[in-house]
Amino acid sequence: MYGYLGSMKAKAGHRDEVVSILLSASDGLPSAGCSLYVVGVSETDDQTIWVSEVWDSKEHHDASLQLPETRAAISKAMPMLTGEFESHEYAVAGGLGVPPMPA
Repeated sequence: MYGYLGSMKAKAGHRDEVVSILLSASDGLPSAGCSLYVVGVSETDDQTIWVSEVWDSKEHHDASLQLPETRAAISKAMPMLTGEFESHEYAVAGGLGVPPMPA
């Protein structure tokens, strides 16, 4: 399994709108191989948005970026972002809410 943790900064006054866009684009993710998709916001500033994802594989994640609803969400949100992004990829070892790892 493949894990992705990203953060982005919204332009002033646009964080909630970006969060809404990110959440609205999540409906098709389970059928695309996503088992966990969590969007959160920083409690210490009004611009930072966090996204945590767990996928069947990196290939599933990469393919999801080509889905029409994903591309539309990215296009809609991009003008409201500052361009400050961070991302981390990791191998998922397990955890609450994550499907059991094969033995």
